[in-house]
Amino acid sequence: MSQKIFSLVATVFFALVVVMHALRVFFGWNVEVNGWIAPMWVSWVALVVALCLSAEGIRLVTKG
Repeated sequence: MSQKIFSLVATVFFALVVVMHALRVFFGWNVEVNGWIAPMWVSWVALVVALCLSAEGIRLVTKG
């Protein structure tokens, strides 16, 4: 697998993560893991991190 294909796949994956966390924040969905309800700030942090990774992937894919 070439670096460009890998970057494209990773970019799409992280973009989906961004969409899912944005939907959770917008609709106020609860996430429960083994009885623990994740606070909303977790989604905000994950959204920012995934957005940065997705943007970097886009930069790598369009680089050359």
